[in-house]
Amino acid sequence: MPSTVRFRRAFTALLLSGSLLAGATACGNGGSGRGGSEDVSLSVPAAPAADVEAAAAAAAAETQAAEAVAAEEVAALAAEPTPSTSAEKQKFAKTRFIANAGLAAGATYQWIVKPYREGKFKKGAEGRTFALIKAGLAGAFAYNRLKAAAENAKGDPLLSKAVAPLTAGIASLKGLGTKLRQGDAGDADISSFQDVINGVKDAGKSAGAVVVEKVPSVSQLGG
Repeated sequence: MPSTVRFRRAFTALLLSGSLLAGATACGNGGSGRGGSEDVSLSVPAAPAADVEAAAAAAAAETQAAEAVAAEEVAALAAEPTPSTSAEKQKFAKTRFIANAGLAAGATYQWIVKPYREGKFKKGAEGRTFALIKAGLAGAFAYNRLKAAAENAKGDPLLSKAVAPLTAGIASLKGLGTKLRQGDAGDADISSFQDVINGVKDAGKSAGAVVVEKVPSVSQLGG
């Protein structure tokens, strides 16, 4: 299944659960004090049958739309010129690496590091539920873009050598999107994202592939 479809399904499911999470968060706001980066668990009330049916119908419609968009993207990729010479392949690999790593870096800073520093993930913070949903999406998005960047790097010998030591760090980010969404991420988790992003940037710079942060939109995170 194309990654676009998987992301859109995840985004739809998370947004559908947002209203339920908001109710649970509102109940918990009144009795909690100011926390640092302590773990927080949310209790989700049961949804009425009518809401569940409406959610299922919305998810089905979103899936159909996602599949149509995915088909268009596959066709667009197929139309791209294929590099033929060794020099063209290396340039193409670097270009893709820079694009994917830049999106990962932008998503990490905008939707994870910045709101965390501003205290938006703390229990009782205004807009906490939506901030956590976006952080969860950004975590999954950044992980997948970093994996793609590492794969792109294999097309250039120098870049491949520089990025190879970072694969374990990238793999360690796999479950942090879920942890962020659930409000369980702490300083160490945020630092993990920052350390991997900085490592990828340094690796790219050393191989002549300078990574520039590019902040994706919320819709891009879901798609």
